[in-house]
Amino acid sequence: MGMDYGKHLNLHTIIMLRDVIRKWWQVELAFADRHGMVHEWQRGEISPPPNAFCRASLTSKEGLRRCGQSVRVLNEKFKANKKVRRSLIHDCHLNFSIVGAPLYIANEYEGFLFVEGFARQPLDAREADVLKSKVRQFAPQHATLDGRSEQVPVLDGAELSKLSDLLECAANEIANHEAAEASRQEDGAPGSSRELSDRYRFEKIIGRSGPMMEVFRLMEKVANSDSTVLINGESGTGKELVARAIHLSGPRAQQPFVVQNCSAFNDNLLESALFGHTRGAFTGALRDKKGLFEVADSGTFFLDEVGDMSAALQVKLLRVLQEGTFLPVGGTQLKEVNVRVIAATHKDLSELVKRGEFREDLYYRINVIRVQLPPLRERRDDMPVLIDHFLRKHHREGQRARGLDAEALAILGAYAWPGNIRELENEIERLLVLGGDLESIPAELISSRIRDAVLPGGGPFISPRAHGKLHEAVEALEREMIQQGLMRTRYNKSRLARELGISRSNLILKISRYGLDKGLPEDESEMGDA
Repeated sequence: MGMDYGKHLNLHTIIMLRDVIRKWWQVELAFADRHGMVHEWQRGEISPPPNAFCRASLTSKEGLRRCGQSVRVLNEKFKANKKVRRSLIHDCHLNFSIVGAPLYIANEYEGFLFVEGFARQPLDAREADVLKSKVRQFAPQHATLDGRSEQVPVLDGAELSKLSDLLECAANEIANHEAAEASRQEDGAPGSSRELSDRYRFEKIIGRSGPMMEVFRLMEKVANSDSTVLINGESGTGKELVARAIHLSGPRAQQPFVVQNCSAFNDNLLESALFGHTRGAFTGALRDKKGLFEVADSGTFFLDEVGDMSAALQVKLLRVLQEGTFLPVGGTQLKEVNVRVIAATHKDLSELVKRGEFREDLYYRINVIRVQLPPLRERRDDMPVLIDHFLRKHHREGQRARGLDAEALAILGAYAWPGNIRELENEIERLLVLGGDLESIPAELISSRIRDAVLPGGGPFISPRAHGKLHEAVEALEREMIQQGLMRTRYNKSRLARELGISRSNLILKISRYGLDKGLPEDESEMGDA
């Protein structure tokens, strides 16, 4: 039985690798099995490469067959000499290069990770013409290939060496991960079949930015304890997902995980939902009913929006946390439970305590360990992988769309996302519905509220060029985002710094560096910060 490559796509190492090589070299990471088959290609899940010649080849039947054959040639090279554990390079049917690193699990060859579709030196005019004629043999519908040779990624010897090292490291990570899983299963370790693995236990939560790595490290520390956790974060940042991951990664993973939103009911209904009631406790109480604390006994209870709980219910919650007991509505006998509580809120509970709206003793009881989830605007490095994840999640049979065009991506990257991850997911799902019959979803399909926020007055978004030095492209995008942001916020640098996830002093330095403060009167450039 072959390896399950799908599960490795969500390992943090692989997520980071895919994103890094996209940023550095504009190429895509792929897996081939021990037979040289690329399963993503077979399923039609092809990420459109920036190389227009490869894109034309992969989106035509005959071209895809030839690409697959090129990959299988590299596979045969690995199979022919199993002493080779380093990367190998091969030229494809279009004379572009493929570099791959072999994957060995328990000393058995299982396939390889590879990157294809790059040149080792810039193409001259003659080579570009030869390429166009080759592609048009099997993909005549792709007639607009003129001038596209500039988009072909170029990796010289030094860059190719770096890429090879990264592929080999990723292959080793996967091999180590497989070995660790096999060891746990052999030892009969409890939880070895859990949904979330030991080392990569939070892979269901998409993210590899600095702020999210801090969250993951804290989650790893608290998962095996029974301490109460308070998760703070804006609406749509994924508080329930984090709570569920903590539960699944701890000793209570096989026990119930119960969720209740404290703002969903009025006081009476919430009290009954939490603590249950006895028959006759109120009109309509025809029989005894268990409360959610009793349902969650021995497991985890996630109380969302705990800041909306009334003073009376705060007292009852404090008793459960302190003594592990509660009294059902209308009951006379205390019930005892063993429940780990994870609370969440988008409000500042310390401020509510100062205003006398939240009990101080309860605040300190639930604020034993605090996890602060960053808003999406402060984790912009996660945008590419989140967009890719939601495109895969909401892709439906018959939809052709494999991604967003460069302008659409630039607009989504410049938006502040007040609704955070939830808003982004809804937007991607909407774009797939509206543009699913297109190869690449254009910027004009993006919701008007997003386009209007990024482009006041409906002007065009000036995205950085798709070729040239990476740092120049990054700087061009950075300058454009800051310039558009200054206009959008009316030069409120404090607000813009928060939206961009950088300090105000850093923003001021960048404004000066890019010459965006020139021509503005001193008082006008500062007027929005008052």
